[in-house]
Amino acid sequence: MTDDVQTIPQPSTVGESAYRKIRSDIIFGRLPPGKKLKLERLKADYGASVSTLREILNRLHSERLVVAEGQKGFEVAPVSIPNLREIAALRQLLECRALEQSFRAGDMEWEGRVVAAHHRLARMEERMAQGDRTHTEEWKRYDWQFHQALISACGSKMLIDNHAAVFDKYLRYQMIALSYRGEIAANEHALLLECALARDSARACEVLTRHVAGGVEHALATGTIT
Repeated sequence: MTDDVQTIPQPSTVGESAYRKIRSDIIFGRLPPGKKLKLERLKADYGASVSTLREILNRLHSERLVVAEGQKGFEVAPVSIPNLREIAALRQLLECRALEQSFRAGDMEWEGRVVAAHHRLARMEERMAQGDRTHTEEWKRYDWQFHQALISACGSKMLIDNHAAVFDKYLRYQMIALSYRGEIAANEHALLLECALARDSARACEVLTRHVAGGVEHALATGTIT
C-alpha cells in the first residue's frame, strides 16, 4: 500500500485494536486485578464504541482475564496463589510437549530464530541484572519471544495458541509481582538454548520444570499475591 492512500478503519479493525490494547494492559498490570471496567471510561481511553467494548469484555471474560459482576458490569479478574500454581502447571505441561515436537522437527531456520531470540533476551537480562528496571515490559516480551521461538517448530497451531494464552496469564502474575530472579533465570534460559541446539528435549523439560517452579516461588515470596 502506498503512503498517499488513506484507509478508513473499519469497526472490526478498531475493535481488534482496542481488544489488543485492553488485553495487554491487563497482562502488564496497567489495569490491575479487581479494577472496575466502566464502559464510558474505556470508551474515552481506547476509542471504541460501547457496543464494541461490551463484545471485547465478553471476549476477555471467556479468556478469564475479566469477570462479570452480574448487572454491575465487569472488572479485571482477581489473582490467587492456587490460580497461579494451576496456570504454571498447565504452562509446564504444554511447553514440555511442544518442546519435544519442536526439537524433533526444528531446522536451521528454527535454530536461527531461537538463537536470535535468546540473544535479545540475554542482553535485556544483563541490563536488568545491573539494576535497570525501566524496560520491564520489554524484558518480558523478549522472554515470551524466546519461549515461543523454542516451540515454534512443533507443527501444531493449536498447541502454540494454547501455550501463548497460558503463558500470558503466567506473565500477568510475574508483572504483578515484578518478579525477576536474576542470574538463576538467565542461566536457565542459556541451558534451554543449549538443549535446543543439542536437540535434548528430556533435559530441556527438566530445566523448564525448574524454571517455572522457581518463577512461581519467587513471585509468591514478594508477598504481592495472596
